[in-house]
Amino acid sequence: MPPTRVTTSAATLQRVERSAGELSSAATRRMEAAHDWYRVLSAEDRSWVGLVAQAGIAAFIAWLREGGDQTPVTADVFGTAPRELTRSITLRQTLDLVRSVVDVVEQDATALAEPGEEQALRESVLRYSREIAFAAAEVYAHAAEARGAWDARLEGLVVDAVLRGEADDSMQSRAAALGWGSTTRVAVIAGSTPPGGSEGVVDGLRRAAERVGVDTLAAVQGRRLVCIFGNVDDPMAAARAVADHFGDGPLVVGPTVPHLFAAGRSARAALAGQSCAHAWPGAPRPVTADDLLAERVLVGDAPARALLLDRIWHPLSASSSALLETASAYLESGGGLEGTARVLFVHPNTVRYRLGKIAELTGYQLTDPHDAHTVRIALALGRLSRPAGQRTLPQR
Repeated sequence: MPPTRVTTSAATLQRVERSAGELSSAATRRMEAAHDWYRVLSAEDRSWVGLVAQAGIAAFIAWLREGGDQTPVTADVFGTAPRELTRSITLRQTLDLVRSVVDVVEQDATALAEPGEEQALRESVLRYSREIAFAAAEVYAHAAEARGAWDARLEGLVVDAVLRGEADDSMQSRAAALGWGSTTRVAVIAGSTPPGGSEGVVDGLRRAAERVGVDTLAAVQGRRLVCIFGNVDDPMAAARAVADHFGDGPLVVGPTVPHLFAAGRSARAALAGQSCAHAWPGAPRPVTADDLLAERVLVGDAPARALLLDRIWHPLSASSSALLETASAYLESGGGLEGTARVLFVHPNTVRYRLGKIAELTGYQLTDPHDAHTVRIALALGRLSRPAGQRTLPQR
């Protein structure tokens, strides 16, 4: 059923036109009296609000002149102001503005309308307020879409800068624009892009991270999906929460760093781990980059080499020679207590005790196959770091 046409006499229309300025001023006074948010706006923003009120009343008059419901109300009624206003006031506050203007016009309907047309004018105001509210919502929806697209571009630039290790002023300003200026406890996770395209992947990942209270920056780079966690206390738990949004294959979590501008170290570790994680078929998913130190060394990752020496070789070589000798003998004998005891001419319980001390000192259990593989690589690196001809174990 088509809407009823709004009929307003020429006399009523002229009265409303003559009162447009007074109505705008009255609406401004009402907003100042009724809304705290309006009183704390800057002078420039208040002027924008005044322009919107004036434009709304002028558009209402034109709407009446054209026949009311027969003429659609579009976002153009706001002129250029909404683009500025969407940065300063919310959609709810804009609707407060619309409501104030409507209340003023409705309140003055008796004085503005010709006798007998008061109710028709009030109905016109109510219908127009509905249309202008939808137009305001359209403005804010477009503004939100534009901000979302811009934020996505900024996010991609920040993630790219982290991966390239470019913690410069431009990255700092972009991160601040995204609300990451003071974010701490940052870790990078790297995996593959899920099949079926990348559309919506980042949004889904972000929602999953929000459910566990973690901030995220993410970007799809070809066949790789990279996510930066912020304010994360347990990066492995966060990685498990978002794992379903990655494609098949390794999912590697870099070490936690203090802030975003140190995230390059976490990113390099995660990417290096992802590139070689398939060398460990039994690797868990997700897996930390530190658990892949041996595999990273095999592909020439210098930081991994330094970490292995610091965590395994240097502590063992700085301790009693018995621990380094026991680790080497245990690995060379195939990982058996009895065989190691025979090589070292000690009791098996002594070997068991020394293995416990090695685990306590380095964090690696030689009874675990992958830990044993990692220690073997570390010992080889340590021997290579010694000058040629220097013996690493005492001669028996």
